[in-house]
Amino acid sequence: MVRGNSLVHCGLVLLSLWLCIQSVPINVDRSKEKPPVQELHPPQSAETGLHYDRYLREVIEFLEKDPHFKEKLKNANMDDIKQGKLAKELNFVQHNFRTKLDELKREEMNRLRMLIKVKQDVQGGSGRTMDHHSLLKQFEHLSHQNPNTFEVEDLDQLIQSATKDLENFDKDRHNEFKNYELTKEHERRERLKTMSEETRQQEEKHYEQLRKKHANHTKVNHPGSETQLKEVWHESDGMDPDNFDPKTFFKMHDTNGDGFFDESELEALFTKELEKVYNPENEEDDMVEMEEERLRMREHVMKEVDTNKDRLVSMTEFMAATQKEEFLEKDEWETLDQNPLYTEEEMREYEQHLVNEQNDIHQKSVELQKRREELERKQEELSAQKIGLQQAVEEMERIKDPGAVAAAAGGAAGVAAGGAAGVAAGGAAGVAAGVTAGGAPGVAAGGVTGGAAGGAPVVPGNSRPLPPDVPVPGHS
Repeated sequence: MVRGNSLVHCGLVLLSLWLCIQSVPINVDRSKEKPPVQELHPPQSAETGLHYDRYLREVIEFLEKDPHFKEKLKNANMDDIKQGKLAKELNFVQHNFRTKLDELKREEMNRLRMLIKVKQDVQGGSGRTMDHHSLLKQFEHLSHQNPNTFEVEDLDQLIQSATKDLENFDKDRHNEFKNYELTKEHERRERLKTMSEETRQQEEKHYEQLRKKHANHTKVNHPGSETQLKEVWHESDGMDPDNFDPKTFFKMHDTNGDGFFDESELEALFTKELEKVYNPENEEDDMVEMEEERLRMREHVMKEVDTNKDRLVSMTEFMAATQKEEFLEKDEWETLDQNPLYTEEEMREYEQHLVNEQNDIHQKSVELQKRREELERKQEELSAQKIGLQQAVEEMERIKDPGAVAAAAGGAAGVAAGGAAGVAAGGAAGVAAGVTAGGAPGVAAGGVTGGAAGGAPVVPGNSRPLPPDVPVPGHS
């Protein structure tokens, strides 16, 4: 069945805080004797554009399902919500909902931790300094001192953060669009500088033709005026313009049936007006500008109709607006092309900002190049040191080799035994044979061969040869 008035009023107070977030009705199976446990379905409300959007919507989703909390919402006003009085009612929320809220908070804490880790890895790898202040701002919508349970402080911080962030959301969008337009114009001027005089004049002429073509459009009705709404009533709804009924119109365009126009429902009413100015097939029409125009129209209507500043338009507020003098506004709506977005002074400041950024990038590039060259020089030094160390290690290994040491000692003994004549007669072959073979046998062979060839007897190295006429004992 359709939600009752109590649920509508309940949704009004909380939805007004968080940019048209819709509550989801709970279906209860009345055929069972015992009250069934309510299933906690994923949130189905509209996105807010905040970085903690999913967490915000899920918290609202489950709080609205608690009977006690929903009852308190009926009597709460915006001041009570902002001052934290509503947050204290969390202490009386049912256990199963509190358990789910605890789980949601833990998931959000894990998400933020992963986000911060990724940012640290990215900035650390690029050599940039970590902006700890911006990282801490990621946690402003919850109490991070208690990461495991959802408490009154968490709900209060969530309310305060959402209120502040949503108030600045449109302002940030306007600033982003202004930078977009400045960048577009700057790039156009830079392209002109690269052209010849003749080509540049042709490009300037073509640019002016496109501007005039874009400005030559059908009259755009004042958003929210009787004329504008009647046009929607007739062309979009197929109704007789002479039988325009504001109350019927409101019900027809309250697409979710919650009794309010949220911001997306309001913006949908301006589509016919925007189509008069913007066509995605036309070269002169920029669809980014169209969305900015839509935002301006919505803000204008909200300013005139949303009397309690809750970012929603109720049936009562809408009907009251149709009785105002502004509702009969006949003047044409001034589009973006009729309202300069920036001055030449702002353009010069922006271009100077770009120059400063380019200089900073160049300076950092030079510093990085110097660091690279220094690292390459150190790498060469380390490579040279490595080669020297390898050679020293090889020399030490050669000295420690027993075979090499024995070969060196045997070669020296063979040379001494053979004498100068033996070396000369035996030649390098005999000595080389003794040295190459290594060890005592090879040395002895080489030494004996060399000595015999030289004609002198081979005697131990520590003995002297006997005179020729002295008889040797044991011989006749």
